[in-house]
Amino acid sequence: MRVRTFELVNNKGQVFSLMDINEGCIFKEPENLGYGYTSEFQRLGNTYVEALRTINQSQIPGNLEFRNYDNYRKFIDYVESAEGLRWKCTIPYTSGAKTYFKDVVFQEIGKNDLFTEEDKLVVPVTFNCLSLWYEENTIIYNITPQENEIRWDFMWDSRFIDYSTRNLEYVNTGHTEAPILVEMDGHLVNPKIELYVEGQLYQTVKITVEIQEYEKLLYGTRENDFYINKQNTDGTLTSLFSLDHIEFENDNVIRLPANKSCELRLTADNEVLNAQVTILPQYKAV
Repeated sequence: MRVRTFELVNNKGQVFSLMDINEGCIFKEPENLGYGYTSEFQRLGNTYVEALRTINQSQIPGNLEFRNYDNYRKFIDYVESAEGLRWKCTIPYTSGAKTYFKDVVFQEIGKNDLFTEEDKLVVPVTFNCLSLWYEENTIIYNITPQENEIRWDFMWDSRFIDYSTRNLEYVNTGHTEAPILVEMDGHLVNPKIELYVEGQLYQTVKITVEIQEYEKLLYGTRENDFYINKQNTDGTLTSLFSLDHIEFENDNVIRLPANKSCELRLTADNEVLNAQVTILPQYKAV
């Protein structure tokens, strides 16, 4: 049977292999890859009613096996230089391999002079988990006005019911709501993001702004990382989360509910020529 693979990915996209003894190390004996809950109960006579149920924060402990002290130091330098870390886990299901991510922070690593019979250094390591497991399902579309043509680069299973209206149908098979990330290239006038659930309009995010050519609208709804920004031509960001640009009385945080037929629609007062949508379905265990 094929085995799952583990890697660490930092905020710059640089990868440290946890499956390569020559270039990195081998991660062995991982624990706590499942999940659990903490519940509080109220007593009603001889009956107990669950009043609060929260998913537990998990840790991932295990052992790292290095071929030498140089790779051990290489791992430490990688972790300490990273501004953010993610576990990357690829699982060989019978239907095909899938890749999942989990945001983590490094907790601790041991150091000893204990070597295996094969002369490999083995030390304990622990990471604290900050998120559920999640996929990154991305679709990019580009419209070439000169040819009046739409080109779709499929990177996940989806169906577009009408190219002219640029609607995207998606069923979130995760265990909870799925955040989204949207990039829309200028020139844009008053862009709008709409979510339909089971055929009914559920949410509308209207942004009163003009995004010039070579600028971008950036929108993200991850927990603890919600933003509506304009990316300027020099790469700097300008927040659009203000009364000048959005209606605060609206629910401006779009997340796709689990196990429902959803439809995302990107529009503007003018044409949306180029955009990218990433959906992040989340899983409690994979």
